This record gives sequence, C-alpha cells and structure tokens, in this order.
Amino acid sequence: MIWIDDQQPLPPTHFALGPGSEAPGLLAIGGRVTLDRLEEAYAMGVFPWYSPGQPPLWWSPDPRMVLPVAEFKLSHSLRKTLRRFARDSRCEIRIDAGFRRVMTECARAPREGQDGTWIVPEIIEAYSAWHRLGRTHSVETWIDGQLAGGLYGVNLGRMFFGESMFAHRTDASKIALAALVAFCRANGIPLIDCQQATRHLASLGAREIPRTEFEGHVSRMRGAPPPQRWTYDRGLWAQLGIEVDAGADATGHE
Repeated sequence: MIWIDDQQPLPPTHFALGPGSEAPGLLAIGGRVTLDRLEEAYAMGVFPWYSPGQPPLWWSPDPRMVLPVAEFKLSHSLRKTLRRFARDSRCEIRIDAGFRRVMTECARAPREGQDGTWIVPEIIEAYSAWHRLGRTHSVETWIDGQLAGGLYGVNLGRMFFGESMFAHRTDASKIALAALVAFCRANGIPLIDCQQATRHLASLGAREIPRTEFEGHVSRMRGAPPPQRWTYDRGLWAQLGIEVDAGADATGHE
C-alpha cells in the first residue's frame, strides 16, 4: 500500500492493486484533493474515490469501463423517449446551468450496488473549483423548468471522464447521457470514461478495455484542443438520428 502526501507524485499505475486483492485498482492513499493533484491524476487516468471519514483513495482499475460514443446503444424505448423529449418545448438539455447542484444530487444517489456516497464535501468543493476553471461540466435534463436528472464529469482535451449521474424522473439520467454522447460525437470526443463496470452502462454500449489501452487513449486525447463551447442545442439530437422540427427553438446555457 503506497501512502502519499501533497508533495509526492502519484506512483505509476502498474503499482495499483490487482485482481483478487481486497481493493483491486487502488493505487495510493493520502494527500489532499487539490486542483494540482486532480490535474496530475486525470492526466494519468487516475481518480479519487473514498467515503466519509477515509483519507483520499486514488484508483486506477484494470480493466477500465469505457463508452465509445460510436457504440452507444439506443433501445427502441429510449429512442421513443428521446424523440418525445427533443420535440417538447417544455423539455431541454442544459450544460453547466447548475453544476454544483448536480454534484449535490449525485451525492444523494449512491453508485449501483453500493451504500452511502463517495461524493464527500471535499470532492464537491474541489470539483466545483475545477469547474470555475472550465475543467468539469454538467449535462442536465430539465422538464417544466425543473432539474429532473443529469450527470457531471471532467474534460481534458478531447477526453471526457464521466463521474456520476442522478435522476428524479424516469429516464432523466439516460437522456442526459444520450445528450452527452451527441455532444461528444459533434465535438470529436470519441470515448467517455465510465471508471467501473455496471449492468446499466453495459446495456448502453459501455465495455471494459485493458488499462494500458485506456491510458494510451488518454495520453493521445488530453493534449488535443477541447471543445470551444460547452453548450447544447436541439440540433445535436441529429447525432443520434433524432430529428427535430426545423422551427424548434435552440436551447443551451454556458
């Protein structure tokens, strides 16, 4: 087990605990979740994940769950839901309209198969500060002027690292993910990091790849120019084959 402080760099990822260990993928323990540490970690494909009362735990799973945006699976029912959503003037996708609120709602929605939350107050503060620097973004599903669901994640170059999602209405998080996929397709982001395997993500086209393959992709993509604007308009639904009436109003928030 490798302990670090704020002055020490993260160790190479091959030091992460392997399959069969008590905590497969755990790379290091300690330090603080600072902006400098987050920049270092995500550039390596490493992320923090820990519970209240624990020191920061830094993870590098092998294999890694990813969603190639070209392989996103739209079920018949989800396609129908997206068609209704895209054509309804009461429904819209907003980007970064309520980043901190999205994080707070995600903290109330534990990951699949887990109790409690890993989005501790220090994580909310650190990622909110990173958001002000343009590194983190939220994709939000709004219905009748109310936040119904959404997700947030990290953007480095042409790489998006998905962190967490929530839903207060049926399919609201799936709608947000579909919107993210459409945005990524339109902006040359080929892969969304999903971190760890879940049945839900697998049903949408996510799959596991070796850590070395994932790290190679991150290395290539993180130095590319990021999207110039994080906004969403209804025309982006065409990236998923969802046509919207030409006269529909565009929606989007910086």
